[in-house]
Amino acid sequence: MYRKQNESTDVREGPGIHGGDGVITRRGFFRGVSRLPVTFEVWDLEPGVSEGSHTHGEDRPLEEVYFFLEGRGTMWVDGQDFSVHAGDTVLVPPEADHGFRNTGDTPLKLIIIWGRPEEAE
Repeated sequence: MYRKQNESTDVREGPGIHGGDGVITRRGFFRGVSRLPVTFEVWDLEPGVSEGSHTHGEDRPLEEVYFFLEGRGTMWVDGQDFSVHAGDTVLVPPEADHGFRNTGDTPLKLIIIWGRPEEAE
C-alpha cells in the first residue's frame, strides 16, 4: 500500500529552533509510518530566519544532510562560516556545532535528512 502527503502537513515551529531567530516552516514526511532509519523534512525560512547553533552529541548522535533548493544563506559548521545557495549540499557529522541563516532577500528552501549513523566496521 502506498501513502501520499500534501502541503496540509506543514508544521510551523515557534520562534527559536535551537535558539535561532524567527519561524521555520517544516514539512515532515511519513513520521511514525516509514520504517527507514532517517527523518526527511522540507524547511522554508523567510529572510533573516535562522536555525541556531547546536550539536547532536553522544546522547543522541545524528548525521545530517542539508540540500538547498532555493535562496541563499550562511551556514556554519565547527566555527567555519560559508555561503550556501540552491544546489549546495552539506553533510554535518555527529557532534559538530552547526546552524544556518537565510541571508538573502527571498525565502530559503531546503531538504534536511537526519538519522543515527551506523558504526564503522
